Amino acid sequence: MTPLPENNFTRTFRKLEDTRQKYFPGVCVAVTIGIAASFLSQEYGAPAMLMALLLGLAFNFLSQVPMCLPGLELSAKTILRLGVAMLGLRITFSDVLTLGWVPLLMVCSAVVLTIGFGILMARLLGFSSAFGTLTGGSVAICGASAAMAINSVLPQTEQTKRETLFTVISVTTLSTLAMIFYPMLSSSLNLSTQDAGLFLGATIHDVAQVVGAGYSISNEVGDLSTFVKLVRVAMLVPIVMTIGILIRRAARQRGEGSQGKTVAIPGFLIGFVALFIINSLGWIPTVVSAPLANSSSWLLLTAIAALGVRTQLKDILSVGWKPVLLMILETLFIAGFVISYILIVR
Repeated sequence: MTPLPENNFTRTFRKLEDTRQKYFPGVCVAVTIGIAASFLSQEYGAPAMLMALLLGLAFNFLSQVPMCLPGLELSAKTILRLGVAMLGLRITFSDVLTLGWVPLLMVCSAVVLTIGFGILMARLLGFSSAFGTLTGGSVAICGASAAMAINSVLPQTEQTKRETLFTVISVTTLSTLAMIFYPMLSSSLNLSTQDAGLFLGATIHDVAQVVGAGYSISNEVGDLSTFVKLVRVAMLVPIVMTIGILIRRAARQRGEGSQGKTVAIPGFLIGFVALFIINSLGWIPTVVSAPLANSSSWLLLTAIAALGVRTQLKDILSVGWKPVLLMILETLFIAGFVISYILIVR
């Protein structure tokens, strides 16, 4: 019996089926770990990002299974970038302008100066400027999400992968400690509602921990601290774009033309800006934008889980004590800068 000729529909269906078989196992692993991390976070109050990373590390043996590798790679890169782009739905122009111009400039200055401080201290401690940028950016902007976004424009090496995972673990741990102790510090300094919200939103690393710390004081502090935090999230776009441009320029100066071409301004940042503008103009109904904004957390959880699966714990533990000191110093720097502004300038 002569087989029927293949048409466009059957060719497309076959390609989709091949794609599903190639990526589904690895993506399924990452999604399952992300769901488990979310459950542990809700049940025990632990940071979901940290849980996803630790569970991923526990399943490192799956990185040796060939059928899982393509899906894990897709989760760690493409799904990560989609999740960062979706962060644009969490903030609007009105949120940014709620602060007023002087506090807004202070928050932006704190972000830039913390990254500069991180680069300087990294060099003094014997690390590369890229590592200082990675750690300083994660502390200054939005914790694990910023670390993942900055990592996407850095040259991809095994060293970069280890440094990124170390940064995710460290910044999440420090953010959790800040969530516990910073409200106590706010109370001991007798900060007003506005100053407490400004302090918590401008210093705690991850969005979830800012929300937890702010609303543990009052609803007013929680609302304001979340707004301030989202201003820092908005800084992700210009910072990552600047890093990408500088890396490309440095590669060209070294004569690495091919590498310089590959490190371009990532498309997901354009998506971030586009969604931010569309959301600010009110073109997306809340019933649609709210679920899409929440999906960013799930996408980032999936990406971090995939990174954890692809990394061995001994690679992270081999970094030593100096990187820990670096991130502690960066955390103290941004906290000291914001407190100084509140107590002296305001």
